[in-house]
Amino acid sequence: MKKQTKIWIAAASAMILIGIIIFGGVMSMLNWDFKKLSTVQYETNRYEINETVENISIALNTADLTFAPSEDGKLSVVCYEQSRGKHIVKAENGALTIQFADTKAWYEHIGIDFQRAKITVFLPAGEYGALSVRSTTGHTEIPNDFQFKSMDISTTTGGVQNKASASENIRIHTTTGHIGIEGVNAASVALSVSTGKINVTDTACETEIRIRVSTGDAKLTDVSCATLSSEGRTGDLLLKNVIASEKLEVRRSTGDVKLEGCDAGEIFVKTSTGKISGTLLSDKFFVCHSDTGSVRVPENGDGGRCELSTDTGNIGIEILK
Repeated sequence: MKKQTKIWIAAASAMILIGIIIFGGVMSMLNWDFKKLSTVQYETNRYEINETVENISIALNTADLTFAPSEDGKLSVVCYEQSRGKHIVKAENGALTIQFADTKAWYEHIGIDFQRAKITVFLPAGEYGALSVRSTTGHTEIPNDFQFKSMDISTTTGGVQNKASASENIRIHTTTGHIGIEGVNAASVALSVSTGKINVTDTACETEIRIRVSTGDAKLTDVSCATLSSEGRTGDLLLKNVIASEKLEVRRSTGDVKLEGCDAGEIFVKTSTGKISGTLLSDKFFVCHSDTGSVRVPENGDGGRCELSTDTGNIGIEILK
């Protein structure tokens, strides 16, 4: 190595070391609170709503959204938001609307920001009409203190945790993020993710539950419905104590399907690469096929039809008595 090259490498290393020392000294003075490095200013604004509200429509950019029961019985919205990136909150004709209003010039979008805006909607506990949420990047959380007529939630990058029920339909979609629902009752439920997980617990549905996953696992525990359908390209599916009074249908490209203490009038499971296993609660008439794996199922009974098919993988089912 040339002498000149060695000198340049030594100088560069020294500058990097000096930078690390300076950064460490600055962060020590700030108690390693990265938020203090932010060039974006935040403020808290509270909006009191005096009008009676039935429907709620929310459109957010990067804010997290949380619903919470109101302690004083009044409707209010608290926004922790950028000083030049506020939200418009208004109520008229029985509808509450919240939407992001970016008032920044283009050059004001350049900066350092280690924080995230947060919107908290304080609602009196009770029943409401339609809930619509559209979010680009943010987490949405709804507790079980409320019930809606219908719920339609969609986010690009962010998760959704919902414990609220609906008298009609619940639809939740995320492009990249997890979906979790718990303790929910609804007429129908439709959950879909492109990349992420779905977790459904203690949920009852009058008609249909639809689960769609492109890449990710899905788990359903203590669930009852008339029909259950699940589709996915890559990921495992676990059904535990799931009862479908009419039909249970599963299609997977790559992933295992496991049924633990489940039952349905008719069962159809097909996966290209993966195994099918588990336990059922009643006798079935089995029609099973595996191209490169073993098939182990009980003798045919007088119950409903159970079709199990996999291209690559084993099939193993038992009946719990």
